Amino acid sequence: MKKILISGATGLVGKKLSQKLYECGYQVEILVRSKKEKTNFRSYLWNYEKKYLEEGALDNTFIFIHLAGASISNRWTESYKKEIYTSRIDSAQFIYDRMKEKEIHPEAVISSSAVGFYGQMTSEHIFSENDIPGDDFLGNVCTDWELKAIQFEDLGSRVVRVRTATVLAEKGGALEALRKPIDYYIGAALGDGKQYFPWIHIDDLVKIYLKAVEDVSMNGAYNASAPEFVNNETLTQKIASHLGKKIILPNIPKFIIKTILGEMSVIALEGNRISSEKIENSGFNFKYKILDDALSDVL
Repeated sequence: MKKILISGATGLVGKKLSQKLYECGYQVEILVRSKKEKTNFRSYLWNYEKKYLEEGALDNTFIFIHLAGASISNRWTESYKKEIYTSRIDSAQFIYDRMKEKEIHPEAVISSSAVGFYGQMTSEHIFSENDIPGDDFLGNVCTDWELKAIQFEDLGSRVVRVRTATVLAEKGGALEALRKPIDYYIGAALGDGKQYFPWIHIDDLVKIYLKAVEDVSMNGAYNASAPEFVNNETLTQKIASHLGKKIILPNIPKFIIKTILGEMSVIALEGNRISSEKIENSGFNFKYKILDDALSDVL
């Protein structure tokens, strides 16, 4: 069996992806920060900050999938912004350095990235993989994140960068936070509600990673975002409808959201349309193209 090594495998996407790869016949092994984390797969301790990697972790790695990264949904203090950055960038650099040192040359390296690459703003532009990165915090994080992935080409690896939209899943993730106020009839659109909300069903995202593993023609950056464009107001109404609830409050003013969330408010108040054309042209078919279908499944 071909070994796939995964960082961030105990997260929302990592758990489902690990299981899917195992079912497809791959030897899945994972990097963990603590052996207390429950997993069905062989795990190796790592700590990129202390430059520690358990012996044998990299041996016979056919493909390395880099999903590790601190959540962007916690308040962005200066210290936490540093953690968001280092948990993605420094961790990738650490694995690259160790692979180079041990002369390990994976067939492919597949790195998570985010649609935040294009910057947090709202416009009528539809962003494709050819667009330049945004010059803001998330744009800079994603740019450096991807540059760390690209350097694996020096090891002879095919490198795929998956620019992920907000992931919709049954448990955990953004949807859990979005539905809570609606459940208690205190949900409402944010700001003017016209900011776009790029999204993807977790099953489609896992399928994109599987395709990146198996399709050797895949190389470079790919947007992992469903084809349907919806804004925050539509999203809020649709979640309420699927939950059998009503939105009775007016939109929450921007200044309140900014006061509560601080700098992090940009991820709630801004959002763009993201093109899915490249991944679809590669032969990928979304199972959940329409938000209603995705919500019907996860809710």
